[in-house]
Order: sequence, then structure tokens, then C-alpha cells
Amino acid sequence: MVKKNDAGGNEAGAKLFTKMMTVLNCFTRARGQLSISEIVETTGLPRTTVHRIVASLRDVGMLDQDGRRQTYRLGLKMFYFGSVVIANLDLTGNSRPHILSLHQLTGEAVHLHIFDGSHMVCIEREEMGENRLTTLTTIEGAPTYCTSVGKAFLAYQDDKLVNRIAKEEGLEARTEKTITDLSALKKELETVRTNGYAIDDEENELGIRCVGAPIRDSRGQVFASISVSGTTERMPMPRVLGLASAVANTADEISKSLGWNPNL
Repeated sequence: MVKKNDAGGNEAGAKLFTKMMTVLNCFTRARGQLSISEIVETTGLPRTTVHRIVASLRDVGMLDQDGRRQTYRLGLKMFYFGSVVIANLDLTGNSRPHILSLHQLTGEAVHLHIFDGSHMVCIEREEMGENRLTTLTTIEGAPTYCTSVGKAFLAYQDDKLVNRIAKEEGLEARTEKTITDLSALKKELETVRTNGYAIDDEENELGIRCVGAPIRDSRGQVFASISVSGTTERMPMPRVLGLASAVANTADEISKSLGWNPNL
């Protein structure tokens, strides 16, 4: 039986942890450095509470302080934790043979991305070098609203997340083909759900086309995506459409290896 004071302590600890996460969630790619006042305004927490939490996070390396500007940013300890998560993901190990097969089938670059809260992060990439196949594992951020991997992910998320992404990113026109209207983006995401794949037709970078598909976890939730990309010369639209089924099938096979059952 839990003692009353133990239960109270557990509850207080949970509330403190929630407040710490609220502070950490203030930091985004667009707002990488924040002052105490900005954190207070964003969280709605009392200034004394923010001071205490920020000091504790700084002491353990989860926040770094810029003394000249009196601002804070996420610390290297956060990067360390993120690297550990990526290194131990079942996704990377289970997806490896499927990525290689898709690369060999298409002869084009294959990218595996996960969502980091604001962008799609590339954790595996297979592409042909001059004389050999090279494997790169890196952390690269890609926009969600104008890439095939991003749209393949966003299409299966709720409107709240789509609206937040649109607000934070501003749906900036990265090329003349970028979708910059929220209503048009949501219509595009409906098409992605219908087709089961997403296309980036020079929306993120001129001269590059991509086709991507969603990857699901054991609960059927979309949390990652895979794509094939190449130059417009190598990937005219008819070929992109022809490759779509191979990309979608590969995404489904990876999902099944993670425990997803499409029949449930």
C-alpha cells in the first residue's frame, strides 16, 4: 500500500517533470535560443518556476546558457540522448535489408526519415558513389510540407499537428512549385492518403523529384517514412509514378517487420 506522503511526493515529482518538459518543448528549430522572459511567455509558468527549472536543466547539461545574450539553448546532452535513441531504434536494423533492396531495384538514392517534432530527420541513406555503394547515417532536417517523406508522414497525422507545422514553418516557398497555402496542402495530404504515397515534384529543390511512403509502428501509427529520389532527368514523372508502388511496398514491409499487422 502506498503511503499518503509517498503518493503526494510521486504526484509532485510528476508535475515537476511535466513542467520541465513544457520548458524544453519551447525550443524549436525556428526558436533555438530563448530568454527567461520568452520561456515564461510561451509556457505561462511563473517566472520563479522557470528560473528554477532552467537552472536545473542547465546544471545537468540539457540546456546551455549564452551569458552574453542571457539566452538559453538545448544542450549537447540532448544531442547525446537523441543519438542513443537513433542508434537503438528497431527501425534502423529492421529496415536495412529493405533499403538495400529498394536501392538496388531503382538505382536511385533511398532515404529513411523519422519525425523529430518539427522536421523529418534522415537516419539512413543509400546512394551510389563513383565506384561503390556508400552508406551514410546522419542527422539531417527536411521540411515536412514540401518533401515526399514529410507529406507521407503528415498525411496520417491530425489537423492540430498539420496546423502547427504550417504556423511554425510559414509554408515558405522553397521553389516556385512549393505548396504555400494550408488548404491546398491539406488537399494534397488527402491525395497522399488515397494513393498511399507522396510525391515531391521539385517542391523542395529544383531539379529533384522524390516519391515517399509512410512507415507504421506496431500500433499502426505513422512515425517515419522512406523515399526514392533523383534528378528530374533520371526521374521523369512517368517513372516516379512507376516507382511509387515499389516504395509503398517497401514501406509496408518495414512496417510489418516492426510488428504492424495490416489486417487488424
